[in-house]
Amino acid sequence: MTAIREAFVGIDAAKLRNAIAIADAGRDGEVRYIGEIDASPESMRRLIGKLASKYDRLHFCYEAGPTGYGLHRLITELGHSCIVVAPSLIPRKASDRVKTNRRDSTTLARLLRAGELTAVWIPDPVHEAMRNLVRSRAAAVETIRVHKQQVSSFLLRHSRIFPRKKNWGARYRRWLQQQYFECPADQIVLQEYVEAVRIGEERLARIEAAIAEFLQGWALARRRRAAGAAWHRPDRRRQLCCRDRRHPPVRKPPSAHGLSRIGPGGTIDRRDRPARFDHQDGQSTHPPAARRKRLDLSFPTAHWRAKASEA
Repeated sequence: MTAIREAFVGIDAAKLRNAIAIADAGRDGEVRYIGEIDASPESMRRLIGKLASKYDRLHFCYEAGPTGYGLHRLITELGHSCIVVAPSLIPRKASDRVKTNRRDSTTLARLLRAGELTAVWIPDPVHEAMRNLVRSRAAAVETIRVHKQQVSSFLLRHSRIFPRKKNWGARYRRWLQQQYFECPADQIVLQEYVEAVRIGEERLARIEAAIAEFLQGWALARRRRAAGAAWHRPDRRRQLCCRDRRHPPVRKPPSAHGLSRIGPGGTIDRRDRPARFDHQDGQSTHPPAARRKRLDLSFPTAHWRAKASEA
């Protein structure tokens, strides 16, 4: 029976040229650096075809980065497995501080063969397009914030202070139109700053309208609406923020009428005084660390039980 020829290919993806390294299967398999080739889809397709003629099974990997997922889609369309690796989860030696394209590609090939790489989730083109649209909205919001800060700083330097607390409402904008400077240059600067805010807000409105339009045909629109509705519920908001099992949701202590104080024997002594009395009196039911973490401690720890017995 003929053995299956298998190889693991590590790619250091870049804008112009990709560094390629290949590792043969097996613990003692050879790891060799092929070189750098053009990053265009045609060149990568020719390279994959040459490797496929020599091996029966190919596995590819490259780091997630600004090059996106086009290379992953190209490799999977050709019928080969490919993973996009999370860069922050790649095992690295403490002494390995030299970073070159050759080292990166050979390291990826070796770790892929050992199964030590963690893959990231690959979105489909529609999801990636929606993600880009949401990122453009975040950039528009940040641009508006910067331009508004420029307006506020410019007015503060000239001792022009809005008499009310709420800024950028209808009254604030009318107040901006009434500002006059003796120097024409200052007047032009203020007008340009305000115009930049207006253009940014119009851009944000267009992006939000596009998001609302494309959201109707998105596959994850139903889940997004459910998550948005659940966000307004405090119990579901804690669960959404604590999806990681290592950080479980914070449990809210049960409310009781009067004061609940833990006694020396671990019993709970209820008083007919409000719960805030304990804080005003300078005494606390739980240790400081437990209060910071908002833990629900039904019984005191051994340390605090001993201190209570001494008292």
